[in-house]
Amino acid sequence: MYKSAKLAAAAALAFCVSSVVVAESAGPKQVEIVKNSGVYQLLVNGEPFAVKGVGGSNIDTMELLVSVGGNSVRTWNAHSADALLAQAQKHGVMVALGFDTEKELHGFDYNDTVAVAEQFERFKATVDKYKNHPNLLAWVVANEPNLLFNEDGSLKDVNPRVYQSINAMIEYIHQNDPYHPVTYTFAGASEKHIKTALKYTPDVDFISVQLYGDVGELPRIIEGHNIDKPYMVTEYGAIGHWERPTTEWGREIEEPSGVKARTLAQRMNDAFAGNPTGKVIGSYAFLWGQKQERTPTWYGMFNADGKPNARVDELSRFWTGEYPLNRAPLAFAIRMNEKTATDSVYVAPGAKVRVEVDVKDPDSDTLEYQWVLLKEVQIRSQGGAFEQKPDAMDIAVVEEAPGVLVFQAPEAEGDYRIFSYTYDGKGKVGNANFPFYVKSN
Repeated sequence: MYKSAKLAAAAALAFCVSSVVVAESAGPKQVEIVKNSGVYQLLVNGEPFAVKGVGGSNIDTMELLVSVGGNSVRTWNAHSADALLAQAQKHGVMVALGFDTEKELHGFDYNDTVAVAEQFERFKATVDKYKNHPNLLAWVVANEPNLLFNEDGSLKDVNPRVYQSINAMIEYIHQNDPYHPVTYTFAGASEKHIKTALKYTPDVDFISVQLYGDVGELPRIIEGHNIDKPYMVTEYGAIGHWERPTTEWGREIEEPSGVKARTLAQRMNDAFAGNPTGKVIGSYAFLWGQKQERTPTWYGMFNADGKPNARVDELSRFWTGEYPLNRAPLAFAIRMNEKTATDSVYVAPGAKVRVEVDVKDPDSDTLEYQWVLLKEVQIRSQGGAFEQKPDAMDIAVVEEAPGVLVFQAPEAEGDYRIFSYTYDGKGKVGNANFPFYVKSN
């Protein structure tokens, strides 16, 4: 948080540095965090600013974001910052700009002082380039640096030099950018991890946690921490693939899009409605865009063709109190040979397979159905790193009807996933998929 002396210094700087800083249209806005009567609040140029944000740098959908009540985007790096900030300025959206600080999870060695120094120089150049942009809201200098695993899959403590490096970044911003707060994000909300990190980064302006299936527990989590700092949830969204049931052969089972939307709406309400702790200053839903992570539909609020699904509608209702005029189709269930994915369905090579999807459209639109067959992803990523989407396979269609597909299973043994895409003809889509295993008796 910024003290009154720092605010005064910033005001003086605004008058003496240059006309660029003085003009609000071209210079930075003053972003600060205040605490009144036990409640933290984010202010932009002295006015309350409750972050209704999304994670992603999809500049082509900024207008849609504003139309559903969003006011901010968050990034994980500054690679596309020029274009993103230009669009943000056009649409009146504030940006929490990320820096792609390296992770131990992906092999970076924080004992390598040369590599750490090179990273810091790149970081300083990023800050110096963008610190005076009028649509910059905050700095996110590292994403989930605490994410590191033991051999049994449990979280492992990272090298303390990770946090020492981050603290140098925080100090640089506090010394060179008097206008914007700075944070870094935690995978989950481990009290041990957060309190350990704060020993090395005591002046971080707010704590950022990233929660998925358990985001609804946010008020309880914050109360349990008993830390007198403001919080943001810088990622929340669909229940994570690591939190979902799996098949017998270890493939994660994804919720259909209608179920995803319904469960997301409930968790948003439990997490954020009323701000019972008085410590939450905003949140960013994940992902305003599309990515391959276990499947091409798991996390994105858009499909690869750019069409939004029902989670966008739920954001609109939570932020504005109303759904959009046209809502996305809602896929509630998908079955294969009358079984659910938790039944771990095996089929013989070349066997006839029947898949059926249960989809409802809130607007009673005429629906169009598309089916796509993929092999399962070969190399599963960790920590949101790049993951190669498998190529689509030809489907040997035997029979097709609205919401129903009968096809011949592939001849090659292995694990596959059949995807159902349901379009309303008005630009929105519903998704569902089913993992299955081709195996000879």
